[in-house]
Amino acid sequence: MADAAKRRSYDPYRNISYAYDGSAARVLEHDEVLRPEPRQHTRRQAIARPRVRVREAGQVSLFAVCGFAAVAVMAVLILMCYVQLSSISSDMVALDSELTRLKSEEATLMARYELAYDLNTIESTVTADGSMIRPQPGQMIYVDLTEPDSVVVYDNGTETEKSFLDGIREIVGNVLAYF
Repeated sequence: MADAAKRRSYDPYRNISYAYDGSAARVLEHDEVLRPEPRQHTRRQAIARPRVRVREAGQVSLFAVCGFAAVAVMAVLILMCYVQLSSISSDMVALDSELTRLKSEEATLMARYELAYDLNTIESTVTADGSMIRPQPGQMIYVDLTEPDSVVVYDNGTETEKSFLDGIREIVGNVLAYF
């Protein structure tokens, strides 16, 4: 039985030869030595770059020149509009401050006026010397304002009409005034 148990056990070193020749390569049984064949590279064709043809310089388009000129004129006109807007804005600020000053001056002058003239004193003075008398009941007239009224305003022709050329002259004059 011991022999049977021995035979059945696995022995990993049973079929290996212990003769070491100093090489890690395994020796074939028929003494056939395999040598690697040199690797052959497939020859690639050089990539030929296409010749780039340079376009010849063309003529300047009249439409492009007119377009650039129109853009330049519009830029100058926009700049002039901003200059006019700035000047009008500064004038408006100056006029607003002047209006505020004048309103405060009006309030002080009205207060001084009311203090200078007392109506009761004036009435008693004028009626005392006889130059003014109170109206009699027959002298009083009442005006009926129940009917609608109308007003006619006559224009004296101060309004002037400007033509297109006058507008262009004004724009050119404004542009030349700044340069």
